[in-house]
Amino acid sequence: MNNSEKNSNIWQFTALGALLLLGIVCVVFAVVLSRNETVTSNSPDDSQISGEDALTLWNDGSKAKTELISYMEAVTDTNDPDYIPPEHRIAVFDMDGTLCCETDPIYFDHMLFMHRVLNDPTYKATEQELETAEKVFEYIDTGKYPDGLDMDHGRGVASSFAGMTLKDFDRYVKEYRDTPTAGYDGMTKGEAFYKPMIQVVDYLNANDFTVYIVSGTDAFIVRGLVDGTLNIPMNQIIGSDERIAATGQGDEDGLTYTYQSDDEVILAGDFTVKTLKMNKVSSIVREIGSQPVLSFGNSSGDFAMATYTISNNPYRSLAFQLCCDDLERENGNLEKAEKMLQSCNENGYIPVSMKNDWKTIYGDGVKKKSVPDVEFEEEVLDLAS
Repeated sequence: MNNSEKNSNIWQFTALGALLLLGIVCVVFAVVLSRNETVTSNSPDDSQISGEDALTLWNDGSKAKTELISYMEAVTDTNDPDYIPPEHRIAVFDMDGTLCCETDPIYFDHMLFMHRVLNDPTYKATEQELETAEKVFEYIDTGKYPDGLDMDHGRGVASSFAGMTLKDFDRYVKEYRDTPTAGYDGMTKGEAFYKPMIQVVDYLNANDFTVYIVSGTDAFIVRGLVDGTLNIPMNQIIGSDERIAATGQGDEDGLTYTYQSDDEVILAGDFTVKTLKMNKVSSIVREIGSQPVLSFGNSSGDFAMATYTISNNPYRSLAFQLCCDDLERENGNLEKAEKMLQSCNENGYIPVSMKNDWKTIYGDGVKKKSVPDVEFEEEVLDLAS
């Protein structure tokens, strides 16, 4: 082969290589351009779903619904100045009266306590527990919450279930959860969740929010009550707390006792904290470690959590407060609802009207009774004397 032919072949290989390299560059450029176009045309997060599709049990024209949808569209849009990265999309919910029926005729955890000390034939209540039950009856009769009952009830729950394993306690809560409601036909206590609020939880989950329950109810009771109903993991449930121990621990301090292979975790019988008001904020700071951007509550016990959420927040934030103004479908209280509406106006919270904002509360087939069936045997309190 002469030099001319060699030079011709070298030129051909060089030209071919250049063409191949140019082709690769074009393909890479096309892929990058295509991805950029996709981000530009679909700036909201891929996980976002339509609020109108998600919140079908909310009435059209509901201010709360409109506010939540507008908020969601902004904070999930990467091109919006209010965009919030998924890791900072944190929502906190109170439970009783916010996610589920609050009083039928009293709180679920109060009813569980009353069932334990008055109706459970396997348990003999202490004098102190029966005295606390008297205070609960006072609450049922008057509708006014007695001073000190928060702490008395917390101690009563802790003491009346002391020594029970967490597995057995969870089973106990769920068995009671599956009994009929006192004030409604066609519904168990565990089914007494507000269907429009379940939709809110699902809507937030679908848009990459991390949803927490922050409740004044014992955390172990909350776990048993919501399991299977709300799409909220057990490690995202915060509630009032009590000490736990190992079966073989006895009176030994946890700093010196080592858990053994044949141990089980039990309720130790000591109440430690009631998660209401500022204690809700403290629990959020301690357990979550990041400021929420959404808060949902229904009482003054949730105001601290709501104000903490919307104050000095680096991200756009909202606080919703439910008003129990429905007398036909729920155990409403117009006086409390009016006070809540006033508090919302004064503090920058968004009110949610159960009566006007929701198409349904518990769904078809559930009917409110004219007179609740209170199951507790008051004469048992004679044992305390």
